[in-house]
Amino acid sequence: MQATPDKETLSPEPNIGPSTEASAETSPQLSSLQSSPFARVSLVAYLFLILYASWYPFTGWQANSVAALPELIQQWPRYWGGFDAAINVVGYIPFGMLIVFALYPLVTRWWAALLASLSGAVISATAEIVQNFLPSRVTSLLDFLTNTSGAMLGAILGALLTPLILEKGRLQLLRKQWTHKESSREVLVLGLWTMAQIYPQAYLFGLGQILPVISQTLSEMMGMDIDISAFLLQGFEPSAEEYLLSETIITACSCTGALLICLSLLNRHAPKTILSVLLLGAALTIKSLASALLFKPEYAFAWLTPGARGGILISVIMLYGFSFAPAQVQKRLALLMLTISLIVINLISDNPYFAATMQTWVQGKFLNFNGAAQFLSLFWPYLAIWALLRKPRPV
Repeated sequence: MQATPDKETLSPEPNIGPSTEASAETSPQLSSLQSSPFARVSLVAYLFLILYASWYPFTGWQANSVAALPELIQQWPRYWGGFDAAINVVGYIPFGMLIVFALYPLVTRWWAALLASLSGAVISATAEIVQNFLPSRVTSLLDFLTNTSGAMLGAILGALLTPLILEKGRLQLLRKQWTHKESSREVLVLGLWTMAQIYPQAYLFGLGQILPVISQTLSEMMGMDIDISAFLLQGFEPSAEEYLLSETIITACSCTGALLICLSLLNRHAPKTILSVLLLGAALTIKSLASALLFKPEYAFAWLTPGARGGILISVIMLYGFSFAPAQVQKRLALLMLTISLIVINLISDNPYFAATMQTWVQGKFLNFNGAAQFLSLFWPYLAIWALLRKPRPV
């Protein structure tokens, strides 16, 4: 509400001078700024990824002695390298930054940085303590120190970047100009789509293949071989042509569904074609770099199979036609495309060529990273479907 002229004349004059700049963080202008839903949602998602990666794989739980835990934590690991330490630091930097961004503007940025540093230490300590009960993981003082250091660095960076990003940032301005309201969750979903390409997939953009994981879990629990996909197909064995057709459908539908989410967020002022091409290019670039890093450099473009090329071409054609549809229609089409992709990817078996390629993959020191990447690969389509089905909050 705006003050009346009488109130303005009766109110005391504000302090003018150096103290005005010092109290900028508590000024009415700054206090009127809204918190970022995108930062809060991203923080929750990233915290879940950290814990998933720290406790992956979730098998073989054992009741180790809690009394011996303090002595175990204090021991310095016998074998460690600079790569492992760097990964632990880098992995917690976004966590520290997101806490600062999520607390804005309720908490001043340097107090938020302190809370972020303490939160990083608590989360890291919790993750290390739980690892004591997993035989495949090792509780380490080095991991705790490097993780906490990463959270502190992220908190400091977040405090320094808050004025640029959240108060007067160009990115925030463009987002307000180009996207519809209540788009934070969808923006996060699109960002996670590019990162989900890191984990090796049997088919390009073939995310959400969860039936094999469920079948393996049931087989271990019941002590017998269970294959849900084979049961649903009733002994059907796809031929080479049917594998090619399945890969084309999976690639086309999954790619179209993801990019339709992007198009549905953008208003008429946004450069829709450029942003869609950049999103697709980012996903393919991350896919190539991950393939080269996890396998061999010559495998960087192994995903570019005939089925994948055909799927991308079909996706481009469909996107051109769907780009003229209203935003709500685009969301429904995205939901349909993702559902088709999920059905096909869960019914079709893995390509034999991909299974042979996976045998060359030695996870080794990427164990933490691979756990988070696998989680994204499995659950991204279901997260996207949830975002598409949710009703926007009333303004």
